[in-house]
Amino acid sequence: MKTIKYFILAFSAVLVSLVPQCCTPENNAGNGASVPLDIDRTSLEFSAAGGEQAFAAVASERLYVVPGADWIAVSSSAAEEAGKYVVTVTAYANTVREERITRVSVVAGDEKKYVEVRQEAKGDDPVPEPTENAAWQVMRKLGMGWNLGNQLDAHNNGVAGETFWGNPKASQALFNKLKEVGYRSVRIPVTWLGHIGEAPGYEIDAAWLDRVAEVVGYAENAGLNAIVNIHHDGGDSKYWLDIKTAALNEDVNAKVKEQISAMWTQIAERFADKGDFLIFESFNEIHDGGWGWGSNRTDGGRQYRCLNEWNQVFIDAVRAAGGNNSSRFLAVPGYCTNVELTIENFEMPSDKVRDRIIVAVHYYDPSEYTLTAKYSEWGHTAAAGKAAPGSGEEQVKAAFAKLYDKYVSGGIPVYLGEMGCVNRASDREQAFQQYWFEYVVKAAKTYGVAPFVWDNGASGAGEERHAFINHGTGEYCSDGARKAVEAMTRAMNDEDASYTLESVYENAPVK
Repeated sequence: MKTIKYFILAFSAVLVSLVPQCCTPENNAGNGASVPLDIDRTSLEFSAAGGEQAFAAVASERLYVVPGADWIAVSSSAAEEAGKYVVTVTAYANTVREERITRVSVVAGDEKKYVEVRQEAKGDDPVPEPTENAAWQVMRKLGMGWNLGNQLDAHNNGVAGETFWGNPKASQALFNKLKEVGYRSVRIPVTWLGHIGEAPGYEIDAAWLDRVAEVVGYAENAGLNAIVNIHHDGGDSKYWLDIKTAALNEDVNAKVKEQISAMWTQIAERFADKGDFLIFESFNEIHDGGWGWGSNRTDGGRQYRCLNEWNQVFIDAVRAAGGNNSSRFLAVPGYCTNVELTIENFEMPSDKVRDRIIVAVHYYDPSEYTLTAKYSEWGHTAAAGKAAPGSGEEQVKAAFAKLYDKYVSGGIPVYLGEMGCVNRASDREQAFQQYWFEYVVKAAKTYGVAPFVWDNGASGAGEERHAFINHGTGEYCSDGARKAVEAMTRAMNDEDASYTLESVYENAPVK
């Protein structure tokens, strides 16, 4: 109760400080008549640059004016006529790409009125000019990437197996085809479940590690970059990378970090002689089962801090493993690889070398279009009711602009470890899918982010059907898959100056 009392006293002091000495009952008395509180404006709109606007207020009681957010300031002054005031609202420049909304409270005695204050979002900056900082160099190095999904990351009953989820064994022909059609990099997700020994050594099964090395060799032979990670071992906090429990129990967290160090030491030592074409990624989509909407929202940041610690253990283990690991590119994800949660909560690990850490996020927005296929079209030419509400080209640009502002502009590399859109049945729906790929990849390139498409080998159309190139033969899974691949590789590889994000937008499917 004391805390509440002190808060009320402090808040009252703030209110009083906003009222000039002239605005007292004595000065407002005039002929002593009571005047109802009134204001001449109920809303104010500011540009992103900010500025000042004023409104008039009438009251016979003492006037209090309270700002609703720290991006505005308010002041009041008495007019010549008693009981009348001029309230000035100052909005500071908006430096983010989102509209801001708050309100000013105007209080006199028992009466209260509000003035809504809106400020437009920061406008789009000119298209970023590629520079020679590390972020743009990594984007060019990785180019358009492809995921060997549902392959070495597949698992049943706690054991990982390459063909468990229906894909044939990966082949050299596959990687040769990827290079031929315009991909420059392959992400090789690996689940290690069932191939890990007991503590404290956590020895990795030699045969499983040999197969991972063989697939990495396919990429090397084809002239592709390769990324290897620890994938479903952290899925939904069900397995040993249990962030929900680790965040609540330091003993559990210590054991997890011990295993991370042991496993990444072994993996890094196995590939110590491999050059810069090989990149390690610490983890995949680490979360507690809520996909970014679980306990992480209410635990005071414990899970976020936990993941930041795990990423640091990964960096330290790889760097200490010898050989080319001392300077190898290393990728680290934010929570659930969500763009917003990464920007808000990810902490860059410390490293012994400069400019060799890549921030990993994923992009499947809007999921009701790209993953579940609830909606069949996307973008500004989509038919009414067929596109997910609140989604479109502006949302894509806004997401990548945030990544650019936070990381790329400062020389910190970023890549979309996964992005994708499920296959569709009709020609019209496929046209919108191809447009999504072309626009998203072109936007990623424009803002200096390297995209990797998710290919899980699931043929057909609809929910989670991401088959583009057969994992065994290297052939296209369908004609629609071929067109989708051509759309994304064109968006990354075509250097024609007239081929811009705007030109892609202008050539969207006919409405």
